Amino acid sequence: MLQLKSVIISILKYFNKKENTMAYFPAFIKLDNKKILIVGGGYIAYEKLDHLLDFTKDIYIIASEFSDEMMQRIKKENLGFEKRVYEVGDIKDYAVVIVAVDDIPLQSEIFQESKLHNCLCNSVDSVDYCDFIFPSYIKKDDLTIAISTSGASPAVAKHLKSYLRELIPDSISEFLKEMKNLRKTLPKGKERMKMLDKKAKDYFLMLDFKRRV
Repeated sequence: MLQLKSVIISILKYFNKKENTMAYFPAFIKLDNKKILIVGGGYIAYEKLDHLLDFTKDIYIIASEFSDEMMQRIKKENLGFEKRVYEVGDIKDYAVVIVAVDDIPLQSEIFQESKLHNCLCNSVDSVDYCDFIFPSYIKKDDLTIAISTSGASPAVAKHLKSYLRELIPDSISEFLKEMKNLRKTLPKGKERMKMLDKKAKDYFLMLDFKRRV
């Protein structure tokens, strides 16, 4: 654990020294009852769709052309789609729009329109037309770890993700289920908080001990 801490601290110190770095507030958004629109049907659109499907299926896609891979996934997940160009007003009923096309004027147009509808917008590879970015992430049942370098180095985020994935114990899913059940069944209060904190601490101490022996 100490080795992991030193690696992460070194990376953060390096990027904090960089000037003009965009500041993104890390947040997990609840997507229940939030409709998502993807504009685009190519490789990048497929990549974004693949990530979003880890968290929701309330997704609609509009594109003038769809890759075979994209169309297969749409049919597999039974998602709504239209094969046509984007039209003004398409985003009015959506909470989030992903603009996965390399048409910069269209990215700008949709971003500006999204402000009128209080719709969060992400335009691929155009931070000027983004309210948020897609972090590199690890998801294992209830555990989600998001990693971002604020666009400074996607390569670092990619390899840090691989590094962290190797550190996640196989037993984490079962342990989280146990902790979740305890939070639901035990009465709220300081005693519950202290007990759960000790249980979590002991779990990671046990993992550290096993790594050493």
